[in-house]
Formats: sequence, C-alpha cells, structure tokens
Amino acid sequence: MKITKVTMYEIKPRWIFARVSTDEGIEGWGEMISGTKTETVMAGAKELAERIIGRDPFEIERIWQELHRSFFRGGPINGTIISGLEMALWDIKGKAFGVPVYELLGGAARDRIKVYSWIGGDRPSDVGEGALDRLNKGFTAVKMNATDELHYVDSYEKVQAVVDRVASIRETCGDKMAIGVDFHGRVHKPMAKVLAKALEPYHLMFIEEPVLPENWEAFEQIAREVAIPIATGERLYTRWEFKRLFQQGCVDIVQPDVAMCGGILETRKICAMAEAYDMAAAPHAPYGPIALAATLQVDACTPNVFIQEQSLGIHYNQGFDLLDFIKNKDIFAYEDGYVQLPTKPGLGLDMDIDKIEEISAEGLHWTNPSWKNYDGTIAEW
Repeated sequence: MKITKVTMYEIKPRWIFARVSTDEGIEGWGEMISGTKTETVMAGAKELAERIIGRDPFEIERIWQELHRSFFRGGPINGTIISGLEMALWDIKGKAFGVPVYELLGGAARDRIKVYSWIGGDRPSDVGEGALDRLNKGFTAVKMNATDELHYVDSYEKVQAVVDRVASIRETCGDKMAIGVDFHGRVHKPMAKVLAKALEPYHLMFIEEPVLPENWEAFEQIAREVAIPIATGERLYTRWEFKRLFQQGCVDIVQPDVAMCGGILETRKICAMAEAYDMAAAPHAPYGPIALAATLQVDACTPNVFIQEQSLGIHYNQGFDLLDFIKNKDIFAYEDGYVQLPTKPGLGLDMDIDKIEEISAEGLHWTNPSWKNYDGTIAEW
C-alpha cells in the first residue's frame, strides 16, 4: 500500500481536516488546529504532505521521526501538521486491519470513558444553571473558564466574582458535580496564588493552566500553597517538552492534545511517561470530530486517563458542531456522563465528504479574541 494523495479542507468554525488517500482505496482522516494561522498551517501541511506521497502508510513511527526531526523542530505549526497527518495514518492502518486504532496500541484498558462538559463561555456567567443543566443530562463533571481579563495584580473583586461563580455550582449541584476551573494562562503568578487559594474550599477537580506554560517554575509555589490538583499541557509539543513537568513533580494531571503534541502515538507515550510518575491524564480536546475521535482511541488504551474533555456544544462552535460533518453520529453519544469505546475500524468515523467539501469551499478565517486590560495593556486570552 502506498500514499497517493493528501487533500486539505478548511472547515468552519476553526478546524482543518486532512484526507490521506492510498492506492488500495483506503483513506484516513486527520485534523489540524487552525488557531489564528490557518493559511500558514495549510501551506505547511501541503509542504510536508509532499514528503509522504509514495510512502507506506503503515510505517507510522518512521514517517513521524522523519517529519519531526528537522533542524528546526517543534512549535504549534509543525506540531499540529505532524499530528494531523499521523492520526490519518493510524486511521488507514486500523481500517486495513479491520480494528479500532486502540487495538493496535495494546487493546482496551477500560470499559467506558468518562467525559466532562464545558459551561460558561469565554467570559463565564450563569454557570450554576449551566452546571445543573449538565447534571440533569447525566454529566457529573464540568469545566469553566475562571476569569476574563486579569492584570498582573488585579482587584479582589474579580477574584470574588470567580469564587461566586464556583459557589453557584455547589449551590445548584452540591458535591455531585466535579468542577474543573481553567485559568487559561490568563492569570499571572501574583494573582494565580490568590485565586487558587480562594477556590480551595470548593474542592475542585483541578485548576488548569494556572499560569502560562513558559512560567512553569510557578507551578511549584502554587502546588506548595494549595491542595487542588494542577493540570496543564495543551500548549506543549512532544514528550520532550513534557519532560520538565515530570522532573519538577508539581503538576498532577497532564493534558496533551492529540492534534497538537504529535498525534496518537505521541499522546500515548506522554501519558505513559506520566503514569510512571503516578500522574493522571485528561487529554485536551476542544476542537473538531476527528481530533476527538482520535483522542478517544488513546483514552481507550491508557489507564491513567481519568476523564476526557469533549466539545459538543462548546461556545466556540458557532454555526457548525462536531456532528455536522460525520454520518455515524452515535460515536459521540454520551450516557450518564460516559461515552462507549469506539468499535469501528480506524478512528471509527464515517465522514460526510459532501458536507466537508461544501463548507470547505467557503474558506476559513478564525482568530483568537484580542483582549486588553483596564489600562490598555495586552491581556492574555
């Protein structure tokens, strides 16, 4: 079997799909993250795709090593391109052997996968009612963004607003609902300590990205001062960038993104490294249907994954949602806060190619929000 073609699709609201074709008629699908550099990713993907034409799609590790080990390596552009191509190769291999991808990675380590749901949006509000709605739908875990703009040192009024929102979830749902609070790297170290300490009485499931990953040294101080588990990792690429977290020993939950960190096998390797340090994993997955399907394959065979992010109905999905581009919509059917293990070959998706081609023809332009603090300085989004 040989790779004959790679076709790229820009898909609203903020996804990039890759379709890898072979001379035996088997096709694999992957997903890349557009971020704010859609055309850059598209151009880079076409360039790297040329290097795999004519190659054996089963040689996933060899191809991955060749694509990754350029003189200048890593970063979000290369990371997401390699990730998308890699998951498409796994899709091909699973289909060729007639098994889900996780069967090629050691087989199932669990019976089902627990998922959590997003509430509150970018500027969180009404999270109490949102959490109650999810509880009534069977979810037992939710995640919310903590704050909107926050300066290096800001008012306690903003801290109290976060506390009040978390308290409203406890008031509507009691202790039945596990709560993750995503600081989103919006909070700088001086306020991260204050905010984490103020949230400690509410027994959170975790705080996510309490500081930006480049300020990794602050994890130690936060971990020393509060008992809330710390989660991070969505902006890190490959196992080499995760090494520092393992060596530091302050982060409790790693969150590699299968569409960013290097793909399915790289995510599995990162989670295995975390397992050796007695750390949990909760993979990052707020994007499209292919990335989520690929992540579920990792979850199925990875024992230290304890919960999975999923993006049905997330506030970014304006105009289209995950189910709009797949025919077998039951693959993301959640029951009592769980999703069943995939059973179909490869990633388990039956893609709606007509819909994909229709929407891709419209093009894609998506940018992160641009925020400023009260004094006009740039705020992290």
